[in-house]
Amino acid sequence: MAANYWASTQRLHWQFTREELSEIRESLEENDRHLIQQFSIPDRRHLHHWFTQELAKFVKKLGIRQQAIATAQIYLRRFYLKVEIRRTNPILVMTTALYLACKMEECPQHIRVIVSEARNIWPDFIVSDISKVGECEFFLISEMNCQLIVHQPYRTLSQLQNTLKLSKEEVEAASNIVNDHYETDIPFLFPPHVVAVTAIFLVIGLNLVQSGLRTANSASNITTAVHNLNNTVLDNGPSSSVEAKKQFLVKWLAEGEVDIKAMMECTQEIISLYDCLEQYDRNKVKEQIVRFVKARGLEK
Repeated sequence: MAANYWASTQRLHWQFTREELSEIRESLEENDRHLIQQFSIPDRRHLHHWFTQELAKFVKKLGIRQQAIATAQIYLRRFYLKVEIRRTNPILVMTTALYLACKMEECPQHIRVIVSEARNIWPDFIVSDISKVGECEFFLISEMNCQLIVHQPYRTLSQLQNTLKLSKEEVEAASNIVNDHYETDIPFLFPPHVVAVTAIFLVIGLNLVQSGLRTANSASNITTAVHNLNNTVLDNGPSSSVEAKKQFLVKWLAEGEVDIKAMMECTQEIISLYDCLEQYDRNKVKEQIVRFVKARGLEK
């Protein structure tokens, strides 16, 4: 297990430039042009937002911790970077990704429990035969080249809590933004510590805790927050504890080694996500998935 992200398989094999990601996806689409023309699917961010919602339903009774859920989301993104989604039953893949992630994050669930709960939620897409999950697990591991260790931003959040004098509520709000980033390409583009610092940057700038909020779900609010935080540098002095915290964060960023350009790009990705989700239609996404799964008999 690579304790150092920079020497990990995640860094060496699952970090890409935007151009590289685009080329990989174009190649995948070219190989399955007939399926793509036959079945439309939603915006990728809408699709992964739907996965997030379905996973939330799935884990509700099982008490699975967020770290495992996040790892499952990473497995989904990696798998569908290698395999055209229209060739699969996404519900089975999602179920299997969670099952595998729980084992990797040392909170294992019995396969019969996983299959039983999945059938309760999606009876038309999951059969009672547990061997289907076993087969899909092998498929997932194979496509990910057995590279299953995932470095998450949560550890950096915890480490920076004392350094940046973050309250428990601020860490919770930042964690919510980290949770949202799995619906984007950010995990493929930026190191986990950049994601964590970006989340903190947004929480402080948005004053999420002071305003009584816990999530940053408005693109316009985030844009305003970034502008306000940038302007903090020009102030003559902090006028409140909130402004003092902003000043401290800006000073810490200026003196540190975090890639500010990467932070800004990461921020733009998050803004784009929230803007995109304003047009999210849960029923439409489900209908598009059901259509190709049923038409191709992939639920059996």
